[in-house]
Amino acid sequence: MRSLIPALLLALSLPAFADDTPKVEALGARLEKLEYPYPVTMFTVTNQGQSLQIAYMDLKPEHANGRTAVLLHGKNFCGPYWAATAEHLRAEGYRVVIPDQIGFCKSSKPHTFQYSFHQLAADTHDLLASLGVDKVTVVAHSMGGMVGARYALMYPQGVEKLVLVNPIGLEDWKAKGVPWQSVDAWYARDLKTSYAGIKRYQLAHYYDGKWKPDYDRWALMQAGQYEGDGKETSAWAGALTYDMIFTQPVVYEFPMIEVPTVLIIGQRDTTAIAEGASADVASKLGHYPELGREAASRIPGAKLIPLEGLAHSPMIEAPERFYKALDEAL
Repeated sequence: MRSLIPALLLALSLPAFADDTPKVEALGARLEKLEYPYPVTMFTVTNQGQSLQIAYMDLKPEHANGRTAVLLHGKNFCGPYWAATAEHLRAEGYRVVIPDQIGFCKSSKPHTFQYSFHQLAADTHDLLASLGVDKVTVVAHSMGGMVGARYALMYPQGVEKLVLVNPIGLEDWKAKGVPWQSVDAWYARDLKTSYAGIKRYQLAHYYDGKWKPDYDRWALMQAGQYEGDGKETSAWAGALTYDMIFTQPVVYEFPMIEVPTVLIIGQRDTTAIAEGASADVASKLGHYPELGREAASRIPGAKLIPLEGLAHSPMIEAPERFYKALDEAL
């Protein structure tokens, strides 16, 4: 099945100008114009008086090992960036479920909604239950790490293992001096989202200053939601979810996680929410080597797998090194 990976990822590539400056296509607020690498199914949930849809991909292995992995995406990512990882896990016999959380990508983006990691975890649990999955390995990246940690706290009996890949939320930015911002301020910021800004941020934090052409597809997928008619809807969802991330730290509850946990930490990661912070405060945030060690020491029995020379997205930056670490974690 490994041979499928190049074709799957090639299918996600988007057109570029002749001068190699990528063209940003308007993909729709819910990525209506982007085809995912696997069939997408909609799971309907009723939250806060609204009927909402969770988009997900469900991959069956050829030779099942009886285990299921759920892959939880980061804030600036969508399900397709997990495609190569999913194929790796399928080859190991895992069934793989890849949801887009409410407020992200192909799932519903309600205008009025009280976002919480509790709610996203509960929705993920309901989705898995609808698929007949009662025990799952959680592989969670970036913001997905905050969802995954909350899931493990809420449903410890349903988690076989928790694997946190460069999760955010390993520190409380507010407590460290980053000023609070209103949803309106986040919205005004997100309305300015552009491919150039996305690339600039990801280059600094996700890939340690080294950009490869293959990374464009992921930046374009994010930027495409903010083009054309999708702009306001995506920016509002982005503002509400930024508020959730900033105001709902899970780091204080790490000692209460009871499930086997592994942290895979790219040691060059510097990701942090530092919007509006002074230079002095910002300089003290996002030190992942230190944050990873602290988290591993606070989660009972946790194991830390450091990845030297890699940053926030090791599954994209160095897939084979990441798979080796993932295999060790599992």
